[in-house]
Amino acid sequence: MTPAPTERLHALDAVRGFALLLGVAFHASMSFLPGPQAWIVMDEQRSEVMAVTFFTLHIFRMTVFFLIAGYFGRLLLERRGGGGFIVDRLKRIAAPLAIFWPMVLTGIIAVLVWNTIETMGGIPKNAPPPPAITPTAFPLTHLWFLWVLLLLYPAMLILRGVGKLLDRGGHVARLVDGLIRFLTHSIVGPVLLAAPVALALWLKPDLMAWVGIPTPDQSLIPGPIAATAYGIAFTFGWLLQRQDGLIQAFTRRWALHLLVAIGATAAAYLMVRGTPIFARISDEGMRAGFCALYALAIWTWTFGLIGAALTFLSGHSPVRRYIADASYWIYIVHIPLVMALQVLLRDAPLAWPIKYGLVLLGTLVPALITYELLVRHTHLGWLLNGRRIPWRAKPQVQTQEGIA
Repeated sequence: MTPAPTERLHALDAVRGFALLLGVAFHASMSFLPGPQAWIVMDEQRSEVMAVTFFTLHIFRMTVFFLIAGYFGRLLLERRGGGGFIVDRLKRIAAPLAIFWPMVLTGIIAVLVWNTIETMGGIPKNAPPPPAITPTAFPLTHLWFLWVLLLLYPAMLILRGVGKLLDRGGHVARLVDGLIRFLTHSIVGPVLLAAPVALALWLKPDLMAWVGIPTPDQSLIPGPIAATAYGIAFTFGWLLQRQDGLIQAFTRRWALHLLVAIGATAAAYLMVRGTPIFARISDEGMRAGFCALYALAIWTWTFGLIGAALTFLSGHSPVRRYIADASYWIYIVHIPLVMALQVLLRDAPLAWPIKYGLVLLGTLVPALITYELLVRHTHLGWLLNGRRIPWRAKPQVQTQEGIA
């Protein structure tokens, strides 16, 4: 059954924080990718291990996040009502985007200038002007997920209102609930959820297979693949929350889902192994197979990871709870830190595992320190986590109202 309003779904907290922190590992891997330049900073050392890391993490982490975002979004709506839901989302999603996006972009530009000076000996005198900012050319950076959430929330509120208006007898709602139960309980659920994602990938003939789902980080209008993949994940999570305890069905086959996910990921990776990161798959049959495997990997990873978390991480852990709370701040600030460390270590005479570890450590440690000193116990903590923890807080049960 659904937890009481004062309880937390600790496992989903853990997965949400895990998905955000994997973003640090993902972006830190990009300077070590083999082949031509794929990132602002490219290290003198490259590694196929980093290629596998990059490829695998990009498959599932944001789909997992958006499913949980949809689940928690409806949970928040049920607890606070429409007005409270809108106020909370404006505070926790819109305000951080408006406040931190200019700061993050400034930090990224500063690192870009530093990198240019390091590699070219100065700023080119005849450098082209920066591109004009338009709705289809807007540098959302890694904070694009907040913008997409701000599109998904009103869309779900509108659909919910239209549904209540047109389906007064609840017949359609019962059919939808039955479909969600089937997708959640059935062994073919991940396959059916993957099908529209595979189709969206296949319909893009110039798909860059290494990138998979193109993240809408440079536009206010998400592309069709991202809209399909993340829209389905968010909607599925939202509808999943309608039924008490249904999410516990994820625990039934979590090991099988993870085995299938690993197999599908490995098969998809072998199709692109050794090709440039921006390469397209020219063979139509191979492209169709890749799209099917990639989409299947997305949803089996999602079912498997959430199921494993519900199986093993349902109890309260102060450490996991702290990391889950800190993960929002860490994700917001991490890109300029990661890039700066990549520039600093690019030519260092160190093995790539040491460099990669230093980038991760050099990002996470200051991010955690600033979270503790500047965020957790201040008004920023109220903004990002919904509450400001006193320096000597008494243990208490918190309601589940995270960014997702």
